Amino acid sequence: MEESKFAPWSFGLTGQMVHVWSLRTTEVTNAVVSEFEQFLAPDERTRAERFRFENLQHSFVVTRGALRVLLGRYLHVPPAKIQIEYGSKGKPSLAEPELATFNVSHSGGLAVFAFAAGCEIGVDVEEIRPPADMLDIAQRFFCPAETAELISLPANQRELAFFNCWTRKEAYIKALGEGLSLPLDGFQVTLRPGEPASIIHLAGDANAASNWKLHDLELSTAYAGALAYHGLGRQLRVSPPIDAVELLDIS
Repeated sequence: MEESKFAPWSFGLTGQMVHVWSLRTTEVTNAVVSEFEQFLAPDERTRAERFRFENLQHSFVVTRGALRVLLGRYLHVPPAKIQIEYGSKGKPSLAEPELATFNVSHSGGLAVFAFAAGCEIGVDVEEIRPPADMLDIAQRFFCPAETAELISLPANQRELAFFNCWTRKEAYIKALGEGLSLPLDGFQVTLRPGEPASIIHLAGDANAASNWKLHDLELSTAYAGALAYHGLGRQLRVSPPIDAVELLDIS
């Protein structure tokens, strides 16, 4: 793929921007997987080997390799030289986080990567395959107001509303880097289809919530996605989904 096929903003990241990339991780040949594997650090290769099923192993290798390719282009560093560290709750970051922040999510056959400078970000993507016990899950994990609103919606809107709520909450938690230590029912987000994404309150505090920005990511009709970051609004640039081999060509 010619590099000119990428948008001109692709690798110019400023403090007023957030970039989002998405990558198809299915139907990737073994040869392409091997190419991405060369970029991984020893600990990442060890993690890949722990997957029992080859398709999951390949998805992990391609996703982590793609992250390194993208970071390498932003930082002008070879992918294999990128130094990634992990916080106390497992959130990955650059060894020199002042250069850029990033977050990654993967579901089904799609991986999503978000990049910024000067703020913590979180991204989540979920394949829309609602469980039969969707309302039970909402009652267990959503706050009462969210569950009540979900139940009040027409049946044909509940599926999207459920995934709107789930991805928005996960994106916020991932931006914080708190992992499962932060309960999902401790804050409220909008979920109604067609309503702008936002955090309504954080532990009852609407002022604290106003310092956060939420965005829906319309990546595919088969997926729901959300992006969260702290601070003033930024210009959001979202690239259309690309194939692994296309991204490999720019490495």
